[in-house]
Amino acid sequence: MAKKIIITIARQYGSGGREIGEKVAALLGIPLYDKQLITDAASKGNLNEEVLKRTDETAANSLLYTLAMGSNVVGTTMHFGYKMPINDKLFILQAEVIKEYAKEGSCVIIGRCSDYVLREEENVFRLFIYGDLDHRKARVAERHPEVKSSQIMDVINKTDRRRASYYNFYTGNKWGKYDNYDMAINSSTLGIQGTAELIARCAEKLMEE
Repeated sequence: MAKKIIITIARQYGSGGREIGEKVAALLGIPLYDKQLITDAASKGNLNEEVLKRTDETAANSLLYTLAMGSNVVGTTMHFGYKMPINDKLFILQAEVIKEYAKEGSCVIIGRCSDYVLREEENVFRLFIYGDLDHRKARVAERHPEVKSSQIMDVINKTDRRRASYYNFYTGNKWGKYDNYDMAINSSTLGIQGTAELIARCAEKLMEE
């Protein structure tokens, strides 16, 4: 009988990480969790989903809270008497939801520091998807025709800085650093489908061991 496997995907903007995750989930016949994380976190914390969407994968700016809790709030219990920044509430709730997903069975989880949240869990395959800059720019231009060509590089840089800031703030680790992951893959080499097939084959091998 195949073992359970949890695949976490961190990704550069424009690398196709989410689409790759969707294809991997389809190839393996397992669920994918991305935006569903916000819905489930909102339900769990009885919070407004639209408000949470605006703060998703964004680090808090509360200096006092950071000093009080340290740079990493995984495992923190929320105290109703303290006005915790909404970013931190969302992160903690999503971490709880991610752990619940992992207990339920095999799945693919996109972003949200899931590799770190599940660092003590077994059977987790941690991936970082990156890509050549020209491919990333072309992909962003195709997906977002409303963005001017002169602005694409700025959008890529700002999105990656936001993701890095979020990851670094909440984990104390460095986003994209190779030893935080089991595998880093350049999606430009094999393309979206080829990268997904490679990951799926690796996952199947891990489930057999």
